[in-house]
Amino acid sequence: MIHADDIFLANILIVDDQASNIELLQELLATSGYSNVHATDKPEEVCALHRKNSFDLILLDLQMPVMDGFAVMEGLKTNTIDDYLPVIVLTAQPGHKLRALQAGAKDFISKPFDLAEVKTRIYNMLEVRLLYKKLAEFNRVLEQTVQERTAELRESEARYRSLTELASDWYWEQDEHGQFTKVSGPVLEMLGIQVSEFDKPDAKTTAGWNELERAELRESIAERRPFLDFVFHRVNSNGSRQQFRVSGEPMFNQSCRFLGYRGIGVEIFDNSLSPVPSLEAL
Repeated sequence: MIHADDIFLANILIVDDQASNIELLQELLATSGYSNVHATDKPEEVCALHRKNSFDLILLDLQMPVMDGFAVMEGLKTNTIDDYLPVIVLTAQPGHKLRALQAGAKDFISKPFDLAEVKTRIYNMLEVRLLYKKLAEFNRVLEQTVQERTAELRESEARYRSLTELASDWYWEQDEHGQFTKVSGPVLEMLGIQVSEFDKPDAKTTAGWNELERAELRESIAERRPFLDFVFHRVNSNGSRQQFRVSGEPMFNQSCRFLGYRGIGVEIFDNSLSPVPSLEAL
């Protein structure tokens, strides 16, 4: 909520070519408690004054020589800092009220002035204006905070991946269809296959793998279960054996939609895994 003290400290500009109207409004605002009131009888200076002072409210006469209030409002719309038009028009012409509102004015005050109406409309308009500014500042701070947190998250993720890659032979990611989207580390050289072939059950990629272990791993992935230090084996064409340990976890977005898997893997070197004798050796 906006405190009344903030409203009475608001920055107000009176624009009227009649000195008597300016004096009347200045006296009314001063006796009501407003302490930051400015005035000008030169409408052509209003846009520059607003860019310099960022007025919370402009009391704008519509019928003025050189430049009428409608032209002033068109000029105020070019303010790139604030797209809110904080204008109450002052008019003795009933037909101008609708046109002024269509031009962007937020309210109107009829001439001759009803002092109670003037005070009420000004106070209400300022309350809305300050709430709008407070919301804009909140959104700015929120956007900045989101940007900072996003940068921190990306940095943290980069550190995590760097540490993961240092602590393992490879880091991998799969999409929701089981296709590999990222593999880093020497896994390609170790397995001798391409990433696009890694999960295709053809003769080239399935040769030598323990199918029971592969089936168990696929079951965990199909059920979206995380797995830790899962061990599986491979027998190469030359009779040598390889043993691998892999860990993975499912990835979900904020709507709990499954995105795929990510994990790490390492080759285990164990001297007990002796080569399988070839047919020639037998």
